[in-house]
Amino acid sequence: MKDKTLLIEETFLSPFAKKSKDTVGRLRFEEECPMRTDFQRDRDRIIHCKAFRRLKNKTQVFFSPEGDHYRTRLTHTLNVSQVARSIARALSLNEDLTEAIALGHDLGHTPFGHSGERILSRLNPKGFVHNVQSGRVVDFLENEGKGLNLTREVVDGIINHKLSSNPTTLEGKAVSLADRIAYINHDIDDAIVGGFITINDLPKDCIEILGEDSSKRINTMVHSIFVESDGKNKVEMQKDIADATMRLRTFLFDKVYNDKTFRGEEERADRMISALYEYYKQNLDKLPEFFRQELETNDVDTVLCDYISGMSDMFAVKTFNEIFVPRNWKL
Repeated sequence: MKDKTLLIEETFLSPFAKKSKDTVGRLRFEEECPMRTDFQRDRDRIIHCKAFRRLKNKTQVFFSPEGDHYRTRLTHTLNVSQVARSIARALSLNEDLTEAIALGHDLGHTPFGHSGERILSRLNPKGFVHNVQSGRVVDFLENEGKGLNLTREVVDGIINHKLSSNPTTLEGKAVSLADRIAYINHDIDDAIVGGFITINDLPKDCIEILGEDSSKRINTMVHSIFVESDGKNKVEMQKDIADATMRLRTFLFDKVYNDKTFRGEEERADRMISALYEYYKQNLDKLPEFFRQELETNDVDTVLCDYISGMSDMFAVKTFNEIFVPRNWKL
């Protein structure tokens, strides 16, 4: 079966795609699988890992929303995967590599979304960024310190998915664009449902270019990438579409992400995460065994970030309550 996949890749993929046979490999040698390519194995490992499952209880934008239909970090990840695969298919790139990068790109994200990331970055003297932490998750933290031993192309795409980064493969570039496309559009939808903005608040010049709803905007953006990049060694939008997309992103930061309601919730998250950070810093013996062992080879702040960033929102609240909130006693 793997030979059939390799033949399909060789026959139909773009000359600029990263073919499975050309992977630079893993950190540690493994016997090849007769059924799956290396990138397919990576995708499967990510789906089955603990960090991936925890994404379902991590904030995307809204802190512990009461409705069932707001995005979480997991649904965001699935959105990114779908958009990235559409881009890869249109450009004849490697969909398996693209999907693996997309599914793993936010494994290192903190509880409480980007608020949690900002808080840990302030608490840790060396800083904290979720994309680098995602690489740390797959290379080390999963499997009790063994990591997932993913191919270097997948890890590169995971670490370099942010706007300011530069992945080495076109598949990684597709995921980076898909991440932006996904969060801009689904965060707008959630903000409208949450009553933070209305459809009429969206910049009219952007809507005229991109479309009046998220489905049309995503289609416009993906189609623009195809028109600009098909048959070329790049993955980029046409300039007018890219400019409109970035203006829409700026609007989100101004009107949603920096809204006083979110800032108020971030203050609560700050008090909680800061308290947990300081508590464990003063009581290292209270850390789970794996993280106590990690202290033998890593500094305290790195270990604390490893532990706290891996928490889901609910687990962080539960842990905070267990440590700091008095219990009721039956007398």
